[in-house]
Amino acid sequence: MKDIRMKASTLLCSIATAGVLVTSTALLTGQGARATDTSADKPYHIVNGKVDMNTMKGYLYYGDQCMRCHGPDGMGSSYAPNLTQSLKALSQEQFENTVINGKKEVNQASDKVMPAFGTNEDIVENLDNIYDYLKARSDGALGRGHPDQQN
Repeated sequence: MKDIRMKASTLLCSIATAGVLVTSTALLTGQGARATDTSADKPYHIVNGKVDMNTMKGYLYYGDQCMRCHGPDGMGSSYAPNLTQSLKALSQEQFENTVINGKKEVNQASDKVMPAFGTNEDIVENLDNIYDYLKARSDGALGRGHPDQQN
């Protein structure tokens, strides 16, 4: 009987230790929070349909700097592509590289030309915010029009 109690006690200690290790690892790596907070992977934060300050800045700078070519809400125009579709395939790094360095792909099938905006301080300083806004639009987390901002 004493042997069985000793094995049971050892097993319980092992289970408790494993639980502490799993919990500690999850806390250190952020895995526990990620399971319950789906917005952790997103560059934008939208709560009850209201955007965070950076996403709002992105909306405003997009309207000031990008809309004339890419159309309202990033939906594209006859002049430039729909960015809400483009960001489904582009990483943030690819997006930033294209904005900063421009793009030129001219061939018989297509004519893709975008000037470089790497010297435009307004765009460079707010590139993350512009990406946040467009990514929220691309993901379907944000509708068309002027978003409401969180307080």
